[in-house]
Amino acid sequence: MTSLCRRVLLAGAFALGLAGAMPVGAASAGDMRIAFGDLPGIESIQTLAAIERARERGVNVELIILNDEDLAAQAIVSGQADVGIGAPYTLIQKAGVPIRLFAQISTLRFFPVVNGEHYKEWKDLDGQEVAVQARGSGTEAVMLLMAKNHGITLGKVSYVPGSEVRRNALIQGTIKASIVDAANRRALEAEAPGRFIVLPVDDLKATDEGLFATADYLKNNAADIDILVEELMKTAREIAANPAVAVEFRNKYKLLPDLGAEADTEISEYYKESADAGSLVLNGGGAEAAKDDFAFFSLSGQIDGDPATLKVEEFWDVAAIDRAAGKLGAK
Repeated sequence: MTSLCRRVLLAGAFALGLAGAMPVGAASAGDMRIAFGDLPGIESIQTLAAIERARERGVNVELIILNDEDLAAQAIVSGQADVGIGAPYTLIQKAGVPIRLFAQISTLRFFPVVNGEHYKEWKDLDGQEVAVQARGSGTEAVMLLMAKNHGITLGKVSYVPGSEVRRNALIQGTIKASIVDAANRRALEAEAPGRFIVLPVDDLKATDEGLFATADYLKNNAADIDILVEELMKTAREIAANPAVAVEFRNKYKLLPDLGAEADTEISEYYKESADAGSLVLNGGGAEAAKDDFAFFSLSGQIDGDPATLKVEEFWDVAAIDRAAGKLGAK
C-alpha cells in the first residue's frame, strides 16, 4: 500500500469515526480540537508547525484529520470539534449557527489543469465534468467563477479531496479537468511534460484556508486562540522571510514523514513560490480580507447579497488577530 493510500484511509477512518460519534461536550480549558478538512500535504506545513508551537506553549491540541471541508464544518456545528480549517462563508451565512472566521492562513493560489488531449481552453469545458476539492471550497469557487467569466456552464462537478489525489487522477486519466495547488502543478509538469495545460485565472485575493470557530468558543477560550493565532502569524512571517525555514519546521516536528527526505527540495521551492506570490498571510487577514472574500465568493455564487452591504462582523471575529498584531507588530 502506498503512503498516499495510507493517508487516504486514515482520513477516511477519522471521517467515519466523527460522523458516527455521539455529540460530546466542549473541550476543557487548555484543550483544542482542530478539524482539518483536507489531506495534509506540503502546503500544510506552515499550519502544522504553528499547531506544534501552540502545543509547546501549553495548548493541548488534538488534530482531527478529515478528507472533506464539509465534514470539518459539520464538526464545528455539532460541537465535535472546536476549530475548523477552511473558508466556510456559505455555512456562516446559511447554517444559523454563529460561526466566525478568526484568522486567515493563506489566500487562493490554485491552478485549473486540463488534459491537453481533450481540452485546450476554458470554452472547451462547457458541459464537461470537472473535479474540485469539496463543496463550498476555494477550488470550487475558482472553477465556478472562471466558468461564469468565460460564459460557459460546467457539467458534473465531482468532489475529490486532496490536491495530490487529484494530481494522481489526472496522471492516471480518471479525470481530465481539475484544479490543483502550486506543488502539484509543478509535479504534473515534471511527471508528464506537455500533457497538461494550465488554464488562465484572474488575479484572485480571497481566502483559501482560514481558522473558524463558534462565537462562544472564541469568547470562552480567548487565551488559547491568541496563542494559536500568534504562532500562525510567526510561522508565516518566518517562512516568508526565508522559505527554507519550512523544511526546518518539517524536520524539527517530524511532519509528513511519509513523503521522505526527498520532499525537502520541493517544500522549499513551494514556499518560495508562495512567499513571492504573497499568498502567505502575515497579519491574519481581518476586515480587508473579508472584503476581498465578499467580492470573490459573491461572484462565484457561494454567498448571497451585495458585497458592499455584507458586514464583516457577521462573518469574522477580528479580536484575536488585532491582539496578535499589537503584540507582534504589523507587517
